[in-house]
Amino acid sequence: MRYESLMPDLGTPIPQFALPDPSGRIFELKDFASARALLVAFVCNHCPFVQHLIDGFVAFASEYAPKGLATVAISSNDIATYPDDAPEKMAEFAAAHNFGFPYLFDESQQVAKAFGAACTPDFFLYDSNRRLYYRGQFDNSRPQTQYFPGPPVPVTGADMRAAVEAALAGKPAPATQMPSRGCSLKWKPGNEPSWG
Repeated sequence: MRYESLMPDLGTPIPQFALPDPSGRIFELKDFASARALLVAFVCNHCPFVQHLIDGFVAFASEYAPKGLATVAISSNDIATYPDDAPEKMAEFAAAHNFGFPYLFDESQQVAKAFGAACTPDFFLYDSNRRLYYRGQFDNSRPQTQYFPGPPVPVTGADMRAAVEAALAGKPAPATQMPSRGCSLKWKPGNEPSWG
C-alpha cells in the first residue's frame, strides 16, 4: 500500500537524535552543527521507491555537500519482520550505492516518531537554525508499480534541489511542497503511532 508524508508544520524545531551506524558509531544532531542546512532522509534497503531514487539521491547529497548541506539517512523499519533492512544489510546497501553520508539505525523507532516519518522515502530539510524548511518529495519520479503504472519519469531531485538552493541562499521556503510517497514505515507490532 502507498503511503505519503504527514507534512508537519514548517518552522518545527528538529528533534534531537543519537543513533548508531552499522559499525556502531553514534551520530548525534550536534555532529552536523557546522552545516548550513541538514537533510534527514528516512529510507530503507528493500523499498522499491527508495531503490528507484537512491543513486540520484546519493549524487545529489554529494553535489551539495561542498555547498553546506549535510545529509543523514535513517532506517527505522522493524528488522524482525524485514530482515533485509538489518544493520549488516544497511552496510552492504550503503557500500553498493556509495553513500557519502551516515546511514543510521533507529531500532527503537522513537526517532521516526519524533520526526513524524510515515513512509520510505520521507525527507525533512532543516535550515541553519534547524527549523523545518521543506518536507516532501525528492521529485515527481516514481517506480512503476500498481499505484504508478505510467511511463517512467527520470529522477532529477528537482523539488529538493529548489528547496536546498533556497535554504542555502537564505530565501523563504518554497510555497508549494508536495508530499513524498512510498512504502509505509514498518512499525514493530504494538509500536505503531497514530498515523501508522
